[in-house]
Amino acid sequence: EDHWRKRTFQAAVQDALAMGLNDCVRDRAIPLEVCSHIFLPADDHEAIINIVWHLANQCRIRDIAITGGETAIHEGSNGLEISITMLGIKRSLEANQFRDGDILIGIGSSGAHSNGFTRIHSMYDDWESLPDNITTPTLNYYNCLDGLDEVFSIHGMTHITGGAFVKMKDQLGVHYDARIHRMHNLKPHPIFEEMFARGVKEEEMYRTFNCGIGFVIGIDPNLVSVCLRAIRQKFNADIIGSITSGNGSVYIESMFSEEKLTY
Repeated sequence: EDHWRKRTFQAAVQDALAMGLNDCVRDRAIPLEVCSHIFLPADDHEAIINIVWHLANQCRIRDIAITGGETAIHEGSNGLEISITMLGIKRSLEANQFRDGDILIGIGSSGAHSNGFTRIHSMYDDWESLPDNITTPTLNYYNCLDGLDEVFSIHGMTHITGGAFVKMKDQLGVHYDARIHRMHNLKPHPIFEEMFARGVKEEEMYRTFNCGIGFVIGIDPNLVSVCLRAIRQKFNADIIGSITSGNGSVYIESMFSEEKLTY
């Protein structure tokens, strides 16, 4: 809806592709092709051309083939939706799992990252009152992390999207815990601070939003310094916690208050 109203079609394409590419690097997969479905609330030829042009340009840059697509006009719907199916081939069968003693490196987000917008919209009276930066595109971590994984063999990787930090449980199993402390420099963006100020509790914040951290990796303590230095050449990143023996829980020290959360 926000991209449609603002006509920020390039950002919408970057959002859709970044979500798929970030999932690819999490799964250690090389992206090969995409099939797109574009849903619009009105028959807008200019918008369709704009979206397809930006999608083709972004895929050409990354050597990704567009193998199909469809456009549907849903009159009366609220806004634009770009649905991308991204296919790839796994370059490694190594399990995406955190290990006991891993240090957690968080990589900064650029904002809401195409997630939690229903909740965000519910906190504002109308579209005009939404923050101007709500359509800032999702960051694409693929090139950076795919290269690092080949060099350093990252153990666990979590793309912080829907489900937010609860998603880390998928990479923990039943024998390890993730402990995220608040003594790091990846502060929540103003939009998250405003959500908290408007009454969204910490438990929901860290279950729904990335709160300033778009991706988390777990790596051997001996490799942390050199890996962190490499990531910082492209993104804001910091040590945010560690992996310990446990029962598959995620412990978070809130950046919004002194609250400590358990998932």
